[in-house]
Amino acid sequence: MNFIMDVDSYKISHWLQFPPKTEYIFSYFESRGGKFQETLFFGLQYILKNYFLKPITKDSVLEAEEFFNQHGVPFNTKGWMYIADNLNGKLPLKIRAVPEGSLVPSHNVLFTVENTDPYCFWLAPYVETQLSRVWYPITVASTSYYIKKLILEYLEKTSDSPLEQIQFKLHDFGARGVSSQESAGIGGAAHLINFLGTDTIAGILTSQKYYNAGMAYSIPAAEHSTITSWTRDGEVDAYRNMLKQFARPGSLVAVVSDSYDLNNAVDHLWGEVLRDEVIKSGATIIIRPDSGDPATVVHRTVESLADHFGYYINNKGFKVLKHVKVIQGDGVNEFSIKQIMDKLIQSDYSIDNIAFGMGGALLQKCDRDTNKFAYKCSSVTINGKECDVFKDPVTDPGKKSKAGKQDLILSPDGNYRTVNYLSQDSVMDIIYLNGELKKEYKWEEIKERANKTLQAKCEVS
Repeated sequence: MNFIMDVDSYKISHWLQFPPKTEYIFSYFESRGGKFQETLFFGLQYILKNYFLKPITKDSVLEAEEFFNQHGVPFNTKGWMYIADNLNGKLPLKIRAVPEGSLVPSHNVLFTVENTDPYCFWLAPYVETQLSRVWYPITVASTSYYIKKLILEYLEKTSDSPLEQIQFKLHDFGARGVSSQESAGIGGAAHLINFLGTDTIAGILTSQKYYNAGMAYSIPAAEHSTITSWTRDGEVDAYRNMLKQFARPGSLVAVVSDSYDLNNAVDHLWGEVLRDEVIKSGATIIIRPDSGDPATVVHRTVESLADHFGYYINNKGFKVLKHVKVIQGDGVNEFSIKQIMDKLIQSDYSIDNIAFGMGGALLQKCDRDTNKFAYKCSSVTINGKECDVFKDPVTDPGKKSKAGKQDLILSPDGNYRTVNYLSQDSVMDIIYLNGELKKEYKWEEIKERANKTLQAKCEVS
């Protein structure tokens, strides 16, 4: 899509609405509160690499001019031609941002945007549409982060190896539940900051292409069609085929087991008919319930598997299943995850026994208002005079915006604090300047930053 046309229609006429002799406009992006008290910043590098590095051309300007003339809004042909002709198509913008992977409390600035050429004073507000879309990877990364924090707290209580276990406790099942391949890519990548398991291949490819990430992982797993195609009478043969094809010493194999009667499958087919074959294989078979009340069904499944396959008591006094585990992939969100873990712990089962697969609730069940993200102008320079600006609607004080050139610092107590001036102590980096990417974050750096914050919070709690 033509970069110039990737905008809300009302933005097109704004170049005529600013005061005469406006030279510079400064805007910032923040979360104004919402679901999370803190948000995990991620995804700006993807947006900049994917959309902001390709030069503006005369052809793209002419295409936009023709479209907007028909669309009914006055297009700034001279302004965009100036960028194409005089600036070699490079956008005269400075974008500063907190490092990706940072966990920043709401109501703090996350990135700022300002024009560097006074002739293009209108540009910083113009790109709001594109840049505001970073709300999506931030929200997915934050959702995944807080679930990781929750599970890790339970693992710390019940597992001998919580930091090893946590990496694969939340698996991304969301590819089919999102609105587009791009959503699967950037949302799937956001999840992988926190975990190593995914079935969303687009997320792996996006993280590799835009962040130089390594590989994330999955395992052989059944779906209902690969079970029901054996017919109901052949259900045990379907399970036996899974063992034959994939069960090797040290391997993991996931088998959905509720196509007909989960209790019969767990108690009889897995627990009796196939028990010795499972043990002999040396693999860990992961039983997947896929219907019913999650907490009740998981608890009952774990109890039955413990009866049939046995368990040991770990150093923290909790039961760990032998040869088998469970993954819950239906109705999974932060609330059901907590309910499942609470019910297991009440019966002295370690959270080592359970993993979770999360789909639409991870990648799709969110919007820009989940954490009330906003992109606002806070400073203008008119005829050489800099002026702080803000909005303060009496009908909604929560929408009051910040005034002045915003910056983010770490206060002496180690907490982030937004200040309305540019500070030498800023924690923000210049990411983008005049059409070029000036700072690029590597994948492991982002993951390490997020993990350090998580471990510190878990130690405090």
